[in-house]
Amino acid sequence: MNKKKGFFATIGGWFKRAFFGGSNTMAKEMEEDPSKHVEEIVTPFKQIMRGFFERKIAVGAIIVVILMFLLAFIGPLCMPKYYHSYTEITQKNVPPTMSMMRVPNELKNDIKMIDSFGSFTVGLSNAGKVYVWGSTKIGTTGVDLKDIPQEIRDAKIEFVAAGIDHAVAIDDQGKVHCWGYSKLGQYGYFDPAQYPNILSEPDELLNGTIDVANIKKVTCGYQCTAILMNDGSYYLWGNKNVYQNIENFTALRQLEDIDFSLNYIVGITDGNSIYTGKRGLYDQYRANIGEKTLPAREFLKGRKIIAVYTTSNNVCGELEDGSVFFTGDFASNSLPMPALHENERFVTLCSGTYHYTGLTTEGRVLSWGGNVLDQCETPKDLSGTTRIYAGAFQSYAVNDNNELVGKWGLKGYLFGTDSYGANIFQRIIQGGKMTMTIGAVAVIISTLIGIIIGCLSGYFGGQVDILLMRVTEIVSAIPFLPFALILTSVMAQSDISENNKILILMVILGVLTWPGLARMVRGQVLAARENEYVTAAKAMGVKEGVIAFKHILPNIISIILVSLTLDFAGCMLTESSLSYLGFGVTYPRPTWGNMLNGANNLTIIKNFWWQWVFTSIFLAITCICINIVGDTLRDVMDPKSDRDK
Repeated sequence: MNKKKGFFATIGGWFKRAFFGGSNTMAKEMEEDPSKHVEEIVTPFKQIMRGFFERKIAVGAIIVVILMFLLAFIGPLCMPKYYHSYTEITQKNVPPTMSMMRVPNELKNDIKMIDSFGSFTVGLSNAGKVYVWGSTKIGTTGVDLKDIPQEIRDAKIEFVAAGIDHAVAIDDQGKVHCWGYSKLGQYGYFDPAQYPNILSEPDELLNGTIDVANIKKVTCGYQCTAILMNDGSYYLWGNKNVYQNIENFTALRQLEDIDFSLNYIVGITDGNSIYTGKRGLYDQYRANIGEKTLPAREFLKGRKIIAVYTTSNNVCGELEDGSVFFTGDFASNSLPMPALHENERFVTLCSGTYHYTGLTTEGRVLSWGGNVLDQCETPKDLSGTTRIYAGAFQSYAVNDNNELVGKWGLKGYLFGTDSYGANIFQRIIQGGKMTMTIGAVAVIISTLIGIIIGCLSGYFGGQVDILLMRVTEIVSAIPFLPFALILTSVMAQSDISENNKILILMVILGVLTWPGLARMVRGQVLAARENEYVTAAKAMGVKEGVIAFKHILPNIISIILVSLTLDFAGCMLTESSLSYLGFGVTYPRPTWGNMLNGANNLTIIKNFWWQWVFTSIFLAITCICINIVGDTLRDVMDPKSDRDK
């Protein structure tokens, strides 16, 4: 007696025959069981499945569709919360790269210093050579930071620092070199009368040299640079529109330390307070992130501030007794500084865009603060570390031999970032979920309406048929895209939450796309109602509604499934079209449609191709594969149509 194969074994057999051929398998089966020479009687469902899985293209298409669904609905569960709406101004328009922590091999064993503020990093070897890695091209400017000027390559550099779109190097002779983008005051001479919003680089730096031995610190911010000397004097220049408090510092004669947040220049004037030129933000200190704040004087209790380390919106201050404090704004998900052991102090501190990294007297390397891009995921084995450096979203540990011990943080972006600095790969995953959900719900709505209208019209005929078909014609006569644009435009002007707008968009798509299915169902019901089983049901006194929906409808369900599959891809494309035109789901919530919104801009098409190419590929492949599945189902469910081809 033959054992009946299980469901998965059957599917596996069909899959094997689809891609590896079935002749040998069939021959083997017949040899083992001669009864299989007799024609097998199978159920319609099994026949449909067998016919489907014998087509390689269809099997490949359904695998792709399943993978897309898994990516869209399971993928977000593996991502950090709010990852799809996370934007970062210092990371905008970054092309696809995974090289942001790829320290050049020539530098790995001879590191003197590392610095970064944006999407690229500069490093300096003890031999005085400068290295640049990461995303080094600056937007549409044509500037590439990897193109280090020859005069810098030929010189022995003692200090380097990186800004958002420029870099600064000082050689052993005291000459200040700058390269990168320079149109907004990053470096060079700018006439104050002609450029009132730019504080020009000091003339003594442009035409002279400074005492290298007297330099305490070189640091860059967003289109701004500062050089602090050991005697408290300093040089400061850059874009006033970015740092509007830059004028406050030009009047100061001496500083004990200086650094840049995203919007403020931060300095220490007398060791008693942090100076920005604007009161309020940095007047309240706290012992750790998340702890209650105290007024500066009450917190300091006579202790002096000797150094500051800034992120985009907060500051870590170091006191003369080795302890630290925090001030400014902190995101709710900021990680607090790990507790230090008794008598443990920080030897070195440094800061990135949102995080801090410190090396303690016990040799421990600690990272805390913002961790959205894994800046605080410190490796376990960093033994031998004697120096640390923090990039914008990375950290590096170096030992006494100037060798790289470890690195952690942001590696890069697989599909690049958009104009707001959001990760395109992560937004594609979340956008796929939204686009597929809208398409699925819209199809369900349109299918329900189409089935009800089609069944009633086809079964009852007469006046009911005339009335329902006239309604169908009216709905189908409405110009779909203009009408959808008008409705979504009205919604955009009304005070409706984003979730409700998405729900209404689903309803609009469903309500406007059912006429085609209704006509098809009507035609099938008209033919089916003349069958003998319908006559028998009427003779037995079965209710008309039961006959239409319980007896006739199941017999035409295959046609409906094919239509549902094809309409699903159509609704996805329609939602994407509306969002592309700016009338659907709005930023920052992603859909594949609104991620293509920038593709109507020639600058983005030409210079930032990754912002639309990858999304287009995902949308196109998904819709094409869904259509292939639908077409194949139609063929295997209706052998006559397949023969006609």
